[in-house]
Amino acid sequence: MTNPVLEAEGVVAGYGAVKILHGVDIVVHEAEIVAIIGPNGAGKSTLLKAVFGLLKVDPGRVALMGHPCTNKRPDQLVLDGLGYVPQVDNVFPSMTINENLEMGAYVLSGSSRDRYERVYEMFPDLAGRRSELAGRLSGGQRQMLALARALMLDPKVLLLDEPSASLSPKMVVVIFERIAAINESGTAILLVEQNAKEALSVSDRAYVLATGENRIEGEAASLLENEDVGKLYLGN
Repeated sequence: MTNPVLEAEGVVAGYGAVKILHGVDIVVHEAEIVAIIGPNGAGKSTLLKAVFGLLKVDPGRVALMGHPCTNKRPDQLVLDGLGYVPQVDNVFPSMTINENLEMGAYVLSGSSRDRYERVYEMFPDLAGRRSELAGRLSGGQRQMLALARALMLDPKVLLLDEPSASLSPKMVVVIFERIAAINESGTAILLVEQNAKEALSVSDRAYVLATGENRIEGEAASLLENEDVGKLYLGN
């Protein structure tokens, strides 16, 4: 097994006095795609927000690339190599595609031209529409733009929150193909996804959360064949 690039241990977090997570543990290793699945209200998205510094972790521990980063500000985590694509409001609709990518690279000094071209090469559907407003894009195209913008800083780990939500079956296939390509380029991915079968099909390992706690974890292929997981979370 390769080295951990992201670790969360005993994470407790929530909204004010209401705690959603009750001691969650996860590990993501180099070059892995790790899925987090579970029923609505399980705390999946809350976990990503806590890891990314949008919610306070207390108690608990988060580490990125072996360095403690619990409750570090999101802008600092981005510079440290952690990317995050939320489920909604993940593009600037009044800006062009190219301007959205500029926002993704705003903290960089010097020229970002090489990064633009690498990202456009990975997302050719966007490359020919650089001057088009993001607000005119379809849901799937917006999701691709959100992924592309997150890649402008070349993250070591990318957090994805429900990337296939509300997309057509055809576009779901495309988005998961892009996620696999991002991973193959060297970025580890922690994927929260309601479409559990698709998530497990592209992942190396997975965690099942329920009521804010770890319930099951293991190799993604094994969880696809697990009868309990199938009945409870995959609709088998």
